[in-house]
Amino acid sequence: MKGIVLAGGMGTRLLPLTRVANKHLLPVYNQPMIWYPINTLARAGIKEILVVTGGQAAHDFLRVLGYGKEFGLDALYYINQDDTTGIAGALSLAEDFVGGDSSCFILGDNVIRESIASERYIFEHQRVGARILVKDVTDPERFGIAEVFGDKVISIVEKPSKPKSNLAVIGVYFYDDEVFNIARTLKPSNRGELEVTDINNWYVKKGLMSYGHVMGYWADAGTIESLAETSREVAHWRD
Repeated sequence: MKGIVLAGGMGTRLLPLTRVANKHLLPVYNQPMIWYPINTLARAGIKEILVVTGGQAAHDFLRVLGYGKEFGLDALYYINQDDTTGIAGALSLAEDFVGGDSSCFILGDNVIRESIASERYIFEHQRVGARILVKDVTDPERFGIAEVFGDKVISIVEKPSKPKSNLAVIGVYFYDDEVFNIARTLKPSNRGELEVTDINNWYVKKGLMSYGHVMGYWADAGTIESLAETSREVAHWRD
């Protein structure tokens, strides 16, 4: 399995901090934000990881992260997303890197305390399709929400006004190699982006989307408030 960290985007939710630095290089307690998703993949036993960067920050990522030895990786690669086609657009850039392998994509602002190694194991035995991770939240209107039945996802709706569950889809996605063919069929949304939810719902409609629950702490550190809160939380991990 190959790992991909999606670290593009403009970081507008973290202005004015992102006027001088890519948001994924901002500190979450004592490490840059990007360190946490890379470490999540590495702890799951994934040895080759691609970081998809954006803007002019590619060299900054290399200076901060090097080639992965600190994480025990075989290799850490980089590719730059020159446009703003969204998460699914960034995902497409990883096709040559993944080859015919399965993959785990993680958003560069996701901070997860517990290991996802068991989720990787489950997906590898699933063999085909996709698997997302979900987390119980108290404010489901803010997230992409999964409706589930048994061990399958039956719908995913972005920021629903009347949520059918409180299961937020976090930024970790396991895919088979069909994902890149699906991405090529996407049309831009009203935001002008290729949406990862459209990829996920393709698998849902085919009955090929499973899910797992994230245990323990998870955060999207992509806002000023969550960046501060996540830094405080991570500080307690070191106690």
